[in-house]
Amino acid sequence: MKIQIRHKSTQKVIKEVEADLRGANLCEANLRGANLREANLRGADFYRTNLCEADLCGADLRKADLREADLCEANLHRANLREANLCEAELCETDLHGANLREANLRGADLREADLHGADFYRTNLCEADLRGADLCGADLRGADLHGVKIKLTQKEQILQAAGIRAEE
Repeated sequence: MKIQIRHKSTQKVIKEVEADLRGANLCEANLRGANLREANLRGADFYRTNLCEADLCGADLRKADLREADLCEANLHRANLREANLCEAELCETDLHGANLREANLRGADLREADLHGADFYRTNLCEADLRGADLCGADLRGADLHGVKIKLTQKEQILQAAGIRAEE
């Protein structure tokens, strides 16, 4: 990830530097609207961090702590969240299209109206998560823990298909 250093008055870019935020402690920070596109944030601590509307497209968030983080309307398209902890995170209207969430913990997460198209939730903890209105088309929920998940009745076929369950009469 590159960080741009700008002149204070003219805002002209003076220099671009590479930033490595692996394992960084960003607890309770306000990163609303931040551009963290394709950033290496592996193992970073975002506990209770405001990441609303942040651009995390393609970011490496493997094993990151995102408990209780606010990621509403964030862009996590193709982000790698494998084994990340998103327990009680706010992810409403978030773009998780094609994201890797394998073995992540999303217990109690709010994913209402999120774009989960093609996301990989293999062996993910989704207990008591709110998936009402989320787009699960092409998502992989095989092996995911779905106990107590909240969905709309109109989503039941999508959920069954994503979980690899075939209903017959």
